[in-house]
Amino acid sequence: MRNWQGEEVGQATLELKVAKEDSASHIVHRALVRQMTNARQGTASTKTRAEVRGGGRKPWRQKGTGRARAGSNRSPLWRGGGIIFGPKPRDYNLKMNRKERRLALRTALQGRAEDMIVVEEFADQLPRPKTKDLMDAIARWGIDPKQKVLLILPQPAQQVYLSARNVPSIKLIYADSLNVYDVLNADKIVTTNTALAKIQEVYSD
Repeated sequence: MRNWQGEEVGQATLELKVAKEDSASHIVHRALVRQMTNARQGTASTKTRAEVRGGGRKPWRQKGTGRARAGSNRSPLWRGGGIIFGPKPRDYNLKMNRKERRLALRTALQGRAEDMIVVEEFADQLPRPKTKDLMDAIARWGIDPKQKVLLILPQPAQQVYLSARNVPSIKLIYADSLNVYDVLNADKIVTTNTALAKIQEVYSD
């Protein structure tokens, strides 16, 4: 565990009940696919030949013109016609039991323990929003500014939020609202000792 200046001030442990080794990657993958799929709006839509405006009149008579017979100029074969098998609004949601979701999250979080940096509560170290102060602290904690950082806080802290919101590489999240994608997507995870205790409390089944 580190303090605001980046000095080692103690040890922190994370002990969560995780999935068995042979099934861990499978359940985490399922949870990740579910989260990303459920984020899809499913609003893509194209028009069939019945929905395209026009096309009610037969373009030319059935026989005698030497051309192929045609009943509508909105046929999918024609320019400006309908779309065959195009997307229609649909629900992409996948289901996963709550116990499985929580197990996947605990497994993913425990698997990132080596990339986790625990620091002392630092909200009071930012008396006013200052992005530079926060970035300097992150550098003191041994993190490259270009790395993607997941910052886990125990509860909303306005000064920290305002200091971090303008940095594309920092994602701020709260200890009781974790998700598999953010845990796996970050290069480094920064959390506080209070947030770590809250994680243990909320997610220990």
